[in-house]
Amino acid sequence: MSGLLEGKSVVIYGGGGAIGGAVARVFAREGAAVFLAGRTQEKLDAVAHDIAAAGGKAETALVDVFDQQAVEAHAAAVAAAAGGIDVALNAVSVPHDQGTQLADLTLEEFLRPIDGFLRALFITSKAVAPHMGGERPGVILTLSEPGAKLAVPGILGHAASAAGKEAFARVLAAELAPAGVRVVGIRPHAVVDAPEAGSYTKELFTPEFLEAGLAPGTLLKRLPTLAEVAETAAFLASDRAAIITGTVANLSAGALVD
Repeated sequence: MSGLLEGKSVVIYGGGGAIGGAVARVFAREGAAVFLAGRTQEKLDAVAHDIAAAGGKAETALVDVFDQQAVEAHAAAVAAAAGGIDVALNAVSVPHDQGTQLADLTLEEFLRPIDGFLRALFITSKAVAPHMGGERPGVILTLSEPGAKLAVPGILGHAASAAGKEAFARVLAAELAPAGVRVVGIRPHAVVDAPEAGSYTKELFTPEFLEAGLAPGTLLKRLPTLAEVAETAAFLASDRAAIITGTVANLSAGALVD
């Protein structure tokens, strides 16, 4: 029985991270050839090792997502080797302040997530788009956060960057639709097991805060897991979701209700 992504080539930026790694493992399980890009070889190798041990295919490359020429060269190399790029996910993390309100927030702290996340999303999308579409439909997946719609003190930069990523994905979906490329956002809440998996958010979110502070505010009274985010991403990247584009999948466990 073929997997959801059998025969597809996938590039995951930030593939050594908590979410990127989880998605990569599921994509490989579903039959995709996974190309992991990131800045820490040890983390990339760990994910690639897990994929290979499970019988999947993964290659790694050290790529600084903020180096536009390097990202474009890597995407071109992947496309040449695989005959194109079917799916791309930008799972790059940009550590930033959360909790500081306007009176004490510096301009640099405010702009760090906005510039970092949107710069990375622009560079990676621009690199992969020319290698997608036509007879080989493509999918660009993006990640945002409930902060895109929440009115919570202390997350000005975080919220603005999340809203910007969702707006970027929506407009990009309109631009790339004629070429047969879908753009779909994924909006998980704080992922409960991401800090344990090495996410930088371990500095922000303790297990106690996640379980006692955030989980009770959701309709389901719990937070999403890495596995749930990854399984949803696999479905959205697959041909079973071929009619879905220009929208955001709400994985907030009911913290937000659209």
